[in-house]
Amino acid sequence: MKGILRFGRKWKLSPRFIGPFEVLERIGLLAYQLALSPSFSSVHNVFYVSMLRKYVIDLFHVVDFEPLQLNDNLSYKEKPVEILAREVKTLRRREIAFVKVLWQNH
Repeated sequence: MKGILRFGRKWKLSPRFIGPFEVLERIGLLAYQLALSPSFSSVHNVFYVSMLRKYVIDLFHVVDFEPLQLNDNLSYKEKPVEILAREVKTLRRREIAFVKVLWQNH
C-alpha cells in the first residue's frame, strides 16, 4: 500500500491512523479483528497489535471517509469543481501556464 494515495493526502501529509473502529475479537496473542466499514471491504480486517492505538475520544480526530468511493486498489477519482486562479510565468524563452484548481475530494 506504500505510495498509494490514501484518505485524501499524499506521503507525509496522509493521516497515520484512521478510525475509530470497534474491536470484534482477539486472534492469538498479538492480533485483533476490527469491524471495518463497508467502504473498506478490500482491506483485511485483522491487524497486528503494533498497528493499533487506543482511541482517546475527541471529535477532531475523526477522518471523514464516507463520501469517498474507493476502488479495488484503495484509490479514488478526483473531480475539479472550479478554477480559482490562472497565471503565466515567463522563463527565458518559454511561457508556463499555472492553474489553481479546487478539487472535489482533495
